[in-house]
Amino acid sequence: MDHASHGLRESATFDRATIHAIQRAAETGIYDIRGWGAKRRLPHFDDLLLLGASMSRYPLEGYRERCDTDVVLGTRHAKNPLRLATPVTIAGMSFGALSAQAKEALGRGASEAGTSTTTGDGGMTPEERGHSKHLVYQYLPSRYGMNPDDLRAADAIEVVLGQGAKPGGGGMLLGQKITERVAGMRTLPVGIDQRSACRHPDWTGPDDLAIKILELREITDWEKPIYVKVGATRTYYDVKLAVHAGADVVVVDGMQGGTAATQDVFIEHVGIPTLAALPQAVRALQELGVHREVQLIVSGGIRGGADMAKALALGADAVAIGTAALIALGDNHPRYDAEYRELGSAAGYFDDYQDGRDPAGISTQDEELAARLDPADAGRRLANFLRVMTMEAQTLARACGKGHLLNLEPEDLVALTIESAAMARVPLAGTNWIPGEGL
Repeated sequence: MDHASHGLRESATFDRATIHAIQRAAETGIYDIRGWGAKRRLPHFDDLLLLGASMSRYPLEGYRERCDTDVVLGTRHAKNPLRLATPVTIAGMSFGALSAQAKEALGRGASEAGTSTTTGDGGMTPEERGHSKHLVYQYLPSRYGMNPDDLRAADAIEVVLGQGAKPGGGGMLLGQKITERVAGMRTLPVGIDQRSACRHPDWTGPDDLAIKILELREITDWEKPIYVKVGATRTYYDVKLAVHAGADVVVVDGMQGGTAATQDVFIEHVGIPTLAALPQAVRALQELGVHREVQLIVSGGIRGGADMAKALALGADAVAIGTAALIALGDNHPRYDAEYRELGSAAGYFDDYQDGRDPAGISTQDEELAARLDPADAGRRLANFLRVMTMEAQTLARACGKGHLLNLEPEDLVALTIESAAMARVPLAGTNWIPGEGL
C-alpha cells in the first residue's frame, strides 16, 4: 500500500514504535526489559569537532614525533596506583550477565593492550583474575560475591553508586541466567530472578561512604586505588561528594551507557547524556582544586578513538567502554544473523541480553552457546580494537600539536549545535560564543 498516495501521515507523538509499545503493554501487563543502552538521538561527541593545527598551531609529524598515551590512576592515596599504557579501560560487566568465556576474553584483551578490566556485579572469577593484568573489583549495593580475599586480590576497588543506564535503579539478572555456578557465587537460589538493590545497605550518605572507603583501605593495606562510580544525573554535586568521601578516582557514566537488563523506560528517560555530564564533573574537580589529582574516568557511549580524544580534551583522564568491547568480542556479528532472526532480532539490533540466548556466546550462561566463544581469539579482537582506538586518538592529538593524549584541552574543540556547545562549554563552530556565557 502506498501510504503517501492515500494521504496517510505518521504521528510524531504516537509513531508506530510508540503504538507497538502501548499494544505490547496492554497485551502482556508487564513493562519491557532489555539490554543495551539509550537508543534515542542524544547530543554526543559527534556534535563536537577537533581543531587541527595549521598556521596558528603547530602539528606533530606522526612518523617521527611522539604522542604518549600512558595514564596513572589512583595517585591521591593509594600506595600502588594503576599504571596503564592507554587511557581506555573496560567497564564493569558481571559474570552472570556475561559468560565466563566472555569475562576471560575481556581480561585477555585488556591485558594485551596494557589496560584494566572490571569485574562487575557478582564477584571475581578465576578465569578473569588469571588473565587480567589490571583488574578492578566492583563493590555494589547487592554485595553479591563480595569477600575480603577478592578485594585484596584486585588491583583497584570501584564503589558503585549508580550506572548510567539506570541511575537510581538496581540491576536485574533473570532466572534463566542464574545457573548453579552463578547462584553459588551470589548466594542465590538457582533459576530465580534476581534484582539488585538500588542503594548500598552500608551507608545512607557521603559521611557514611567516607567510613566505608576507609574500611576498604584498611582491608587492602592502603595499596589499592578506590574508585567511586556514579550514574550521570546531578553530576556536579555527586562528584564533589565523592571527592570529599575520599575517592582516588571518580567514574561518571552517562545515559548512553549500556546494561545487561533493565526497564526500557529507565534506559530512555533517566539520566543525562555523557556530553552534558563530563564538563560538570570537571568543573567540580577544578573548584575543589583536585583536577588531575583525583582522576576522572568517563563512560557511556564511547565508540572509538575520536570519542576518546574529545572526552580527554574536555578534561577526562581516561574513558571506559562496555558495549563497544562486547561488539569487539563478537556481539551482533553478521555471522549469527540467521540465529538472531530466529530470536526475533537481527545482527546489529540484538539487545535481549537478559534472555541468555545470545548466539555469540557472550551474554549467556548456556554452556553450548558460551562454548562458541574462544576467549583467546575474542581477546585478540578486543586488543586490536583497543590499539586502534589508541592510534586514532594519537592521530587526532598530533594534528592538534599535542605530545600526549592528556594534553588535549577544551581549546581544541568546537561544537556543531547550540545544544552541544552549551553542554560541552566550548564555542559554536565559526564563533567565539559559548551559550550561557555571553556574546
